[in-house]
Amino acid sequence: MTRPDLSALKGQQLYWEDLNEGDQFDSPTRTITEADVANFACLSGDFNRLHVDAEYAADSAFGQRIAHGLLVVSVMSGLTTRMLMNTFLEPSLLGLLDMQCRFPKPTLIGDTIGVRVTVAEKRETSKPERGILSFRREVINQRGETVVEGVWKLLVRRAPQGG
Repeated sequence: MTRPDLSALKGQQLYWEDLNEGDQFDSPTRTITEADVANFACLSGDFNRLHVDAEYAADSAFGQRIAHGLLVVSVMSGLTTRMLMNTFLEPSLLGLLDMQCRFPKPTLIGDTIGVRVTVAEKRETSKPERGILSFRREVINQRGETVVEGVWKLLVRRAPQGG
């Protein structure tokens, strides 16, 4: 397989003005593995039996071990950074202002997940050189189920005026 030549896109930058409410982008996908869950437990110190004890989890409401919610949020973040939209917006990012998330369904070991990012809201700020973009993020598994959803508010540089 050949990779497309993206050299023409080098130096491209998105600003607040370039995105509109309703714009939607999909990330690549990734499968959550047993090693991911074990490594995240070690990294975070979260050894909740629902994540690391197969016998205990077999008797739970889920019938098996599930991935840590924050592991899935971390993978969501990583998948989002691999999106072209993010690559072009990155030079304009000034800061993460807020993030909210909920977990409507569990992520199971072996699930393949991807992220759908939608521009949910645009707001101007009191400073004309920046604005706020709110992105709705949904983590969707191979069964089409949303397993994480939430809103991330980012402070973003606006396009330079005049010259």
